[in-house]
Amino acid sequence: MSTEQKKKNEKPARVPATVPAELSPSLTAAMLTQFEQDFSCKSAYASAMNAAVKNGIGASCIDYEETRFCQNNFSVSLDAGEVTNQKQSGRCWMFAALNTMRQRVMKKFKLKNMELSQSYPLFWDKLEKSNWFLENILSTLDEPLEGRIMHHLLADPVADGGQWDMFADLVQKYGVIPQEAMPESFDSSATKDLTKYITLKLREGAMRLRGEHAQGKSAAELRLLKNGMMNEIYRILCISLGKPPAAFTWETRDKDDKFIRITSTPQEFFKKYVGMKLDDYVSLINAPTKDKPFYKTYTVRFLGNIAGGKPVRYLNLPIDELKKAACAQLSAGESVWFGSDVQQWFLKTEGLLSIKAVRPDLLFDTVFPLTKEQRLDYRESLMTHAMTFTGVNIADDGKPNRWRVENSWGKDVGKEGYWVMSDEWFSEFTYQVVINKKYLTKKQRDMLEQKPIELAPWDPMGSLAI
Repeated sequence: MSTEQKKKNEKPARVPATVPAELSPSLTAAMLTQFEQDFSCKSAYASAMNAAVKNGIGASCIDYEETRFCQNNFSVSLDAGEVTNQKQSGRCWMFAALNTMRQRVMKKFKLKNMELSQSYPLFWDKLEKSNWFLENILSTLDEPLEGRIMHHLLADPVADGGQWDMFADLVQKYGVIPQEAMPESFDSSATKDLTKYITLKLREGAMRLRGEHAQGKSAAELRLLKNGMMNEIYRILCISLGKPPAAFTWETRDKDDKFIRITSTPQEFFKKYVGMKLDDYVSLINAPTKDKPFYKTYTVRFLGNIAGGKPVRYLNLPIDELKKAACAQLSAGESVWFGSDVQQWFLKTEGLLSIKAVRPDLLFDTVFPLTKEQRLDYRESLMTHAMTFTGVNIADDGKPNRWRVENSWGKDVGKEGYWVMSDEWFSEFTYQVVINKKYLTKKQRDMLEQKPIELAPWDPMGSLAI
């Protein structure tokens, strides 16, 4: 082939296209200049900057008109006792559940106030979660260490958080006791160190079990090894929290100063003085995502705390049906455990959960338009905290417009620790309520008989309340 023919067959060299400055993948000097000019052209931006730099974003976002609208008075309001304080621990799910239970004890004995021990279920939850974790390791011995399953199991094996169904399992197995029978310890109120050292032992245990399995040890041999690990966890818990009582004597006085003395076991105390039929309570969720059709039941793989316990189970319903069920239970004089994303659009000092009370859109001159479905899909929001509804305000049209919330962050926020939630905030950031089945419709009760659809371990509905 001649040189001239070769030249004819060659493809012309590609000339790079000129990329317009505004489409550059880098932040160019021209872009930054334009950004600065856009910011400086509005005096309102300078005012917003001065406010936020001096006072912080949160204080600069408050809409004071909304704080006046959300009064801390309600047409339905339960006498729930003094607000509790979980302090530096992730036990909100326990506090919220115990707060619903203590009301029954207070009513039975005519008490002004009392608390059920929060340290007692913490002990058993840490022990049971440790056993749950090691059992899950035994069931996944052939999973690749670098795979997503193992990453999930090893990430936080004995976290403080939990779900209603997990607490119900604990109570059915271990009962409850008054706080005086097992008071708070340093490490129950600040669980960081306790969780750290148990997690260290559990990850070591996972390594040993997988290593022994690779060496050909039998299932029986591995389980004996696991039992020795659990003995060590029990010892750590006793040293840190104190040994839980098998029986106790509780002494107190009622509103009329009448002396009361009760000797009981934890299981007897729950059965006789709390008396909740826990099997009658179900978790209703609102997850408006395409992968979770309404009117179906769901569970989550690896979500639990007691080996051999009941799996977590949800019924997914439209948000108005959660509200209707919660109103019915409150109107009958019974508080409601619920889970929400408490860090969203809230004023902590005021104890206010309201989208209209927090206006970053006005401060930043932009919009935050994600829907509840989109926030779940893109991991912007999920259930993070459990509290208790102890009241609701029913407007003249028969619909709720605000909710009374018993939190477990002490008395220094809200009205003696009680918060106000707007109904709009309920719609957007409440994900779960626990309701006695008698307050559901027959159609809803029938839906509970469906076989639950299993969700992946990392699904947003598998989040733990802390």
